Amino acid sequence: MPRQARLDAPGTLHHVIIRGIERKKIVSHDQDRQDFVARMGTIALETETSVYAWTLMTNHAHILLRSGPSGLPRYMRRLLSGYAVSYNRRHRRHGHLFQNRYKSIVCEEDYYFKELVRYIHLNPLRAKLVDNLAKLDRYRYCGHSVLMGKVKNDWQDRDYVLK
Repeated sequence: MPRQARLDAPGTLHHVIIRGIERKKIVSHDQDRQDFVARMGTIALETETSVYAWTLMTNHAHILLRSGPSGLPRYMRRLLSGYAVSYNRRHRRHGHLFQNRYKSIVCEEDYYFKELVRYIHLNPLRAKLVDNLAKLDRYRYCGHSVLMGKVKNDWQDRDYVLK
């Protein structure tokens, strides 16, 4: 049975979830994390995709974004394919890095938006990647540090979230 087409139109708000194949790691060290975050930002700027919240965990990632004129599939294909090729080269491995295709949930703007920003940004704290909120404020692999003004990413739409 063929898979269903994704719901997407330019300007649609999506909660995207990416998982490692067999729940394995998608990042092994800081170089992988920096590569993923840099790609996410560069491609967001190039495709006019607005990124509001994101977190990169060991075996999965969450991104809250509004698709640009070229749509969500183009953004995600460039992000995931480019990163997987880079990761495989760096770690001398072959094959799939991500489980199935990414999951995309179309979101409503109002109340759910704020809750989703909170949920996504608190992931590192719940998973004990950081010990407390003060450390989360400075954690470079999550959009929370950008919202708190501790890290600057030109590609993350901080102003929209803080409104």
